[in-house]
Amino acid sequence: MTDYFISDVTEQDIRRERDKGRDLRRTRWWQNRLARGLCHYCDATFPADQLTMDHLVPVARGGKSTPGNVVPACRECNSRKKYLLPMEWEEYLDRLKSEE
Repeated sequence: MTDYFISDVTEQDIRRERDKGRDLRRTRWWQNRLARGLCHYCDATFPADQLTMDHLVPVARGGKSTPGNVVPACRECNSRKKYLLPMEWEEYLDRLKSEE
C-alpha cells in the first residue's frame, strides 16, 4: 500500500491540526461519541479507552480537526487506514474482499 501526501501541507499545519485534535478530545461532543463505543469503520463495540480519533481526511493530506472530519475508530482499523482518503479506504476494503 502506498502512502499519499499533499506536498503543500507543512509540518506547522500538521502540528496546528494535531493541537486542535487534542482540544477536541476534551469536548463533551467527543466524549459522547466515545461513550457509544462504536468503531466508525468496522461497527464493532469497544470500551471508550480502546477507541482512537481518526481523521476521515488525514491531517497529512489536508484534513482538519473538526467534528465533521473526525470519527472514533478501533486501533486496528485506524492503523490499517493510515493516510488513506475515504475513497481509497473503500478501494482497499473492496480489494481485501475480492482476495478472499
